[in-house]
Amino acid sequence: MSLVPYGLARRILFSLDPEVAHEATMAGLALAQGTPLQLAYCNTRVDDPIELAGLRFPNRVGMAAGLDKNARCIDGLGAMGFGFVEVGTVTPKAQPGNPKPRMFRLPKANALINRLGFNNEGLEAFVNNVQRSALRKAQNPALLLGLNIGKNAATPIERATEDYLTCLDGVYPHADYVTVNISSPNTKNLRALQSDEALDGLLGALAQRREYLARLNSKPDGQGGVTPHRVPMFLKIAPDLDEAQIEVIAATLLRHGMDGVVATNTTLSRDAVQGLPHAEEAGGLSGAPVLEMSNKVISQLRAALGPKFPIIGVGGIMSAADAVSKIRAGADVVQIYTGLIYQGPQLVKDAALAIKNMDKKGR
Repeated sequence: MSLVPYGLARRILFSLDPEVAHEATMAGLALAQGTPLQLAYCNTRVDDPIELAGLRFPNRVGMAAGLDKNARCIDGLGAMGFGFVEVGTVTPKAQPGNPKPRMFRLPKANALINRLGFNNEGLEAFVNNVQRSALRKAQNPALLLGLNIGKNAATPIERATEDYLTCLDGVYPHADYVTVNISSPNTKNLRALQSDEALDGLLGALAQRREYLARLNSKPDGQGGVTPHRVPMFLKIAPDLDEAQIEVIAATLLRHGMDGVVATNTTLSRDAVQGLPHAEEAGGLSGAPVLEMSNKVISQLRAALGPKFPIIGVGGIMSAADAVSKIRAGADVVQIYTGLIYQGPQLVKDAALAIKNMDKKGR
């Protein structure tokens, strides 16, 4: 159990500029992880395993990508009780992201707007940080690690596939699963990769490269031979999609043998926050206003993909009940981000317990 009430920490953090607070939080996590200071925010991990995409998730609540872009705090986040942690988005080369200010709180709506723009230290630093984490060094790690990949802002969209392949090559040996992020609204033209032809080309190239990497990273099978090491790949999509677009994406996922989908990223819609301070800032809106949009996409994906295709539900989880709503909409597991900022680490345990104890007849 966390020793420091989050309400106190939140008052201090919310008195700071959002990005300053974010950087201070990540620096604190990096400093505290693996030390007794971790007791300030740690949680007992709820045991609620589920098998998805050939992986065993210890429980069904994960950390969404975007909080730890440089993979500096994997162990600190893991101590909060998550069943899986996703870090990134990483790009081949380091980049500063968009000009500041680029993060904004909308407290009355339990929401955030960001236009960070994949600011990160680049692939080499990212992989080095992953390798240094205790999680990666453990013989039997307590949770799963997802690595989220993207493209550099300076890379023309017609050459985006090259960036994704470079990142896949770099992260593949270190990931339990890889997420292909084509849904951030903060990199120019990135969401165009969700269109039929572009998505088909990207996923086809990634699927082909994965088969090569699976053979390259083969592991002994215990009988004198080797077994290809096939790392699952997930696609992260936007909530701002209509039913026809979702049908196309679902068909493309199945055609290229993708292992799952992460639904969803932030939204460009401002319908739920009109009139609030910062509501008209450019960027992606996250938090409570995204819940129903995300759940609708999840429900449509489940109908299109069938009952067994893995779906990670993310967007607007601010309470245990919200997490349960994601499962009922059709997700197998969930991720949180903005909810952690507003509610603190206790949300991780509360959500995991609620999902474990939910009435599965309602699924």
